[in-house]
Amino acid sequence: MTESIHARDEMLVHAFRDDALGDLDATGVAERIATREVSIREVTEAAIARAESVEPALNGLACADFDRALTEADRPHRGVFAGVPTVVKDNVDVAGLPTQHGSVAFAAKPARAHGDFVKQYLSTGVLSLGKSRLPEFGLSASTEFVDAEPVHNPWNLAFSPGASSGGSAALVAAGVVPIAHANDGGGSIRIPAAACGLVGLKPSRGRTVSNAMDTSMPIRIIAQGAVTRSVRDTARWMAAAERQYRNPGLPPIRLVEGPSSTRLKIGVVVDSVTVTPTDDETRKSVHATADLLAELGHHVEECPMPVGPSFAEDFGLYWGFLSFLISNAGKRTLGPDFDRDATDNLTRGLAALYRKNIAKTPRLLYRLRRTRGEYAKVFQKYDVVLSPTLAQTTPRLGYLSPTQSFDELFDKLIAYTGFTPLNNAAGGPAISLPIHETSRGLPLASHFSADHGDERTLLELAFELEQATPWRRIQDVR
Repeated sequence: MTESIHARDEMLVHAFRDDALGDLDATGVAERIATREVSIREVTEAAIARAESVEPALNGLACADFDRALTEADRPHRGVFAGVPTVVKDNVDVAGLPTQHGSVAFAAKPARAHGDFVKQYLSTGVLSLGKSRLPEFGLSASTEFVDAEPVHNPWNLAFSPGASSGGSAALVAAGVVPIAHANDGGGSIRIPAAACGLVGLKPSRGRTVSNAMDTSMPIRIIAQGAVTRSVRDTARWMAAAERQYRNPGLPPIRLVEGPSSTRLKIGVVVDSVTVTPTDDETRKSVHATADLLAELGHHVEECPMPVGPSFAEDFGLYWGFLSFLISNAGKRTLGPDFDRDATDNLTRGLAALYRKNIAKTPRLLYRLRRTRGEYAKVFQKYDVVLSPTLAQTTPRLGYLSPTQSFDELFDKLIAYTGFTPLNNAAGGPAISLPIHETSRGLPLASHFSADHGDERTLLELAFELEQATPWRRIQDVR
């Protein structure tokens, strides 16, 4: 490894160094560019050098676009993050690059134009270095593959970076870029943010621009967003995205710049609706977060989950429904060479699960649509609900590998991701914050949900918690 890679027990990897990026977040880099302390080209060159130094260890890039990035660096950029380097997840279209969706079941051709959300994302001024890896079609909670090297967690290369935005999260956590695109259909912003020690906000349904595929779903579970290393970056990104597009059906967020003096009523949920209880380390971390919130003056009490055990089955079948659509419409939507037999065990197994239960479709759609109202009732009593982001601490690579049998993998995924899917089905916003650490030194996150359209409260609370208990920085670990 090059001297730019720092390791603890040969397992921790990052690219932070004394260059144009330094150890700054996206806001700090943008300020250096704006004051001409550094140029966009210098920042871009630094990010490329960082990517080249750690990519052999992380495997986070699906497609490098360095030459175009350097060309773009010599052009004027506008926006709150003008010239700040980033990556875009490889399940949305970027003009001139293939959109491979993490799959080997087809050969993607270069996209002719930017997707609708990519236009919004780039409007904030960020400059893309390429595309980041995701598991096949974003269906898993770990960025692993059948016949390819997985994406590694920079905090410990033996562990998962989460998914499906695992490549983006690994590259941000390792210091290659300070902000990266992510999207979330069942936890795919929040899960990798939790695993990699980042801030991950899933916006309310309709808050950001949706891609055509997202809006064609009978229940729109996918939200587009970003992963960052600081609350202020997430807040500034949301405000900048809102300036490009604001949904008139949602209250405006506007720029959030710090905590609020308002004390909140916060409900606490420790166990999900699955049959698997939350593990001990995670359980203790949630109680520790609840204690901290009480010390800060918030009213904290236990509250029930707004949905029952049938939710896990319903969401699992809807997950299968999406895989079924991919498998059966792939030749039309992805390309004539699409071969569903070349998809992995998870994709094929989910499609088969839905096929076996297809008669349940009307009932599962009815019940999933009802979750919006059930979710909203909770926030008639509480301002925010605290829970774990994940029911278990971050697993080693291989635990969620798509090479194992579908039944074994599916059971593990349901248990691991017991908390995040509710916000996708209901459409409410949620944020994952890396407040704690595990006994192995990996990040351990807490999860906060709010009423539809109330990202502002989540961001204000996140600022308060970040100030009260600053999370560890990977570059400070020795």
